Amino acid sequence: MIRKTGSGIVFLILLSLIATPALADRDRADHNRDSRDRHMTMEQHDYRSAHEHDRKYYEEHGYKYDTRYGHNHYYPPRGYVERSLPKTYRVVPYRGVDYYFHSGIWYRRSGVNFTVVIPPVGIIVPVLPPAYTTIWVGATPYYYAGGVYYVWRPSVPGYVVVKAPEEDKIDQEAGVPDELFIYPKAGQSEEQQATDRYECYRWAADQTGFDPTQPGGGVPVEQHATKHSDYQRAMKACLEGRDYSVK
Repeated sequence: MIRKTGSGIVFLILLSLIATPALADRDRADHNRDSRDRHMTMEQHDYRSAHEHDRKYYEEHGYKYDTRYGHNHYYPPRGYVERSLPKTYRVVPYRGVDYYFHSGIWYRRSGVNFTVVIPPVGIIVPVLPPAYTTIWVGATPYYYAGGVYYVWRPSVPGYVVVKAPEEDKIDQEAGVPDELFIYPKAGQSEEQQATDRYECYRWAADQTGFDPTQPGGGVPVEQHATKHSDYQRAMKACLEGRDYSVK
């Protein structure tokens, strides 16, 4: 009887020793999966469209919906704090200060965190955000995203952050929102993404006769909606052929 009790105690002790690491591994797996899911949501926000589930995510996290010039995209407000940055951020040094750029959002380091800021006028990025809206000031195209205006400078080359143009000089009707959300499935670099996007833009414009860098797309008003839709389909087909997910 005593021998059986002792064996039972030993068995329970061994079982607990085996179960504890297993439970800990399961807890770690659950935690890692949750963290991965949260991270994937952050990574994907720059190319997913604003469907109902996206609105819920953004609004729960305090993002604001930018409707200016028909841009219609979510962005965190100025002063919003992130504990970490998405993997594909770009460091942009300017006058001795490092700024961090990702998907049209600008950050500065604040202790161990990162705060959303307005970028300084004059800072330069080599590529535009994945989503932007083209507006026209005279014969000059401005690119708008999240409260920031960019102008192409071929001498750099790159896109320079500039002051907001005077409202009465902006041709809003010429603005054509870029509604494609693009995600590199093969880990393409930002430079490769810019090249692919430009080459697909040229091909799509040649195929459809619609050029989003021209006022009104360069087509008569009555053809605008149809031609714009044709252009978007052509862009999607071209980019998907280069291993991008396009929404």
